[in-house]
Amino acid sequence: MFVADAFASVPRRDQRAKGECYLRGLMLDGRRKSIQPMAGRLPDGNMQALQQFVSQSPWDPVPVRRRIAERLSEVVRPEVWVVDDVSFPKCGTASVGVARQYCGAVGKRANCQVAVSVHAATDTASCPLDWQLYLPREWTDEPGRCRRAGVPEDVVHQEKWRLALGLLDTLAQWQLQTPVVVADAGYGVSTLFRLGLEERGLSYVLALQGKEVAHAEDAEPHLPAYGGLGPPTLPRYRTPPRALSALAAEAGEERFTEVTWRQGSKGPMTSRFAVLAVRPAGRQSLAAAQEAGGGRSRWDGVLPTRTLLVEWPDGQDAPTGYWISNLPATTPAASLVRWAKMRWRVEHDYRELKHGLGLDHFEGRTWRGWHHHVTLVTAAQAFLTLRRLDPKVQAPVRASTRPSTHSKTC
Repeated sequence: MFVADAFASVPRRDQRAKGECYLRGLMLDGRRKSIQPMAGRLPDGNMQALQQFVSQSPWDPVPVRRRIAERLSEVVRPEVWVVDDVSFPKCGTASVGVARQYCGAVGKRANCQVAVSVHAATDTASCPLDWQLYLPREWTDEPGRCRRAGVPEDVVHQEKWRLALGLLDTLAQWQLQTPVVVADAGYGVSTLFRLGLEERGLSYVLALQGKEVAHAEDAEPHLPAYGGLGPPTLPRYRTPPRALSALAAEAGEERFTEVTWRQGSKGPMTSRFAVLAVRPAGRQSLAAAQEAGGGRSRWDGVLPTRTLLVEWPDGQDAPTGYWISNLPATTPAASLVRWAKMRWRVEHDYRELKHGLGLDHFEGRTWRGWHHHVTLVTAAQAFLTLRRLDPKVQAPVRASTRPSTHSKTC
């Protein structure tokens, strides 16, 4: 039984029963998936009991997420892990982590919470593996505010890319096999995030904006003659780095070949791509290369090469998409394109999690309550995903479909 397996770490039987009840509430029909309306729709719904279970009960959500991640990874067999973040518009200032910041849900700065997530994905299935709530500095600079929201004392402000690396470290501790890591340009533009992935031995295909700078692969540093005064002269490239968009356009349209990466609802999804080798430049890339080369005085001046995937759709005047990877440039373009484009699955996840399962309907304000709620929503989506992938289930299973008696979560 799904609940017995996923919630085996929850010690008390009555808590596991409330978890099963909450999952049914999330999956039943109903426009609002907050506690009060769910309790009203459930025959065994008790609003006070569900409220206590989600917002106050001290059960640990991490082992529950771990078991869900283990079980889904076995079934889905992901080709990529998608790193992403999602926003929750909020009113007021009391909900944990809420601040005026960029909100993807409305496309502008607004009052919201933001969470970082990692999803296991293939073209046919996906599910979130782990979550972490982002705390802006205005929260961590006010210990009293954090205390009122129940934020653990050891939680500090971290950039989203650091939270993402922390989630990947947690998944590694869970001994899950890491596939290729993919993410949008919000993470790809961070040199420190890319370096963090490389330090962990992880392969990645990350989106860029095209304005990042690099040298061509064949560029070589030059060592000027030492003048005899001051510190030794360091190697340098004779020409300044150029924007990736300029390097891609300079490669010429003849370098681009047609690649089909999957079947969409309106037919094959096809575009033109090229795989180039470049040497990423910029201050952080330079500092990292110097450190890897034994320090500033010992560095030979050579920036490492990375693989650049570029999309130039037919009929467009210039390239429109850029991805950087630490996989070799000999990697088949079809594989790079598949991994880069597989990020679309996370949009499917968020659509189901939000519109079907009430991910952003939680009305509590505490750190514990938020993490309990997202864990329960993850469990609900995991259950539906397992049902969809079960060959014995003939009818399509959707989050908005009322489960029949033979499909109870227990």
